[in-house]
Amino acid sequence: MSLKDQFTEEMKKAAKAKDKLRLGTIRMVRSEIKNREIALRHELSDDEILKLLGTMVKQRKDSISQFKKGGRDDLAAKEEQELEILQAYLPEQLDAAEIEKMVKAVIAETGAAGKKDMGKVMQTVMARVAGRADGREVNRLVSSLLS
Repeated sequence: MSLKDQFTEEMKKAAKAKDKLRLGTIRMVRSEIKNREIALRHELSDDEILKLLGTMVKQRKDSISQFKKGGRDDLAAKEEQELEILQAYLPEQLDAAEIEKMVKAVIAETGAAGKKDMGKVMQTVMARVAGRADGREVNRLVSSLLS
């Protein structure tokens, strides 16, 4: 079953269970998928949907920090609940030790020696983690290991 079909089924379950938050979040995801399909003029693959979900997760995290800075804990709580629902559809995230191990392996493979090789290392690592790690975390690790 494709992710798109899975979202349709999840939406039906949420509607039957009268889970407004889950229903609203899944509708929002389906809407984003549809909008992206219209913009790109083709149906999205599961990989493209996962990238879209990653973007949505990143947006939620940014929103949560902004709402907390602004003293809007009620809105931050809603975003955190949506974030939890979205993360359930993403592949399991790598922990810092696994990312560091992967970065060290890529540095050894590419023969990277300093900051000038950071782009080459980042490109290879991001292709390997493919949605299982935050780009900022990877960037921070690559930067510290190449210093």
